[in-house]
Amino acid sequence: MVSPTRRRQKAVERLLELAPQMLFGSASETYRTCGNPNCRCHGDGPKHGPHMYVNYKGESGRTTGYYVPKALQPRVREGLAAWREFQALAKEVAQLNQAIMQAERPKKKRAKTSQRGSGT
Repeated sequence: MVSPTRRRQKAVERLLELAPQMLFGSASETYRTCGNPNCRCHGDGPKHGPHMYVNYKGESGRTTGYYVPKALQPRVREGLAAWREFQALAKEVAQLNQAIMQAERPKKKRAKTSQRGSGT
């Protein structure tokens, strides 16, 4: 069995591996109509897309996002997956820290209960 300290070390090493590629947010894809009124997308034909966007909460707390060009989509998907893995690993590290601290905490000595005399 691997000790909690060793498991924590391996998780921290993985966190450092993920850091350079992490991207925060979630991906969405949209289909759109173009500006050409004679295009198939304005009728029964398929719309243009999919167009990938990354959405996230900005500093003001409002949802914002950005367009992702096709050439960058695989890299962005990997970055978003790295972020999800990072979050899970960070939670695991926190839980391991708690377990390690519990194991290192000094044990309380139980107070001896005094035996009271029998009321004779």
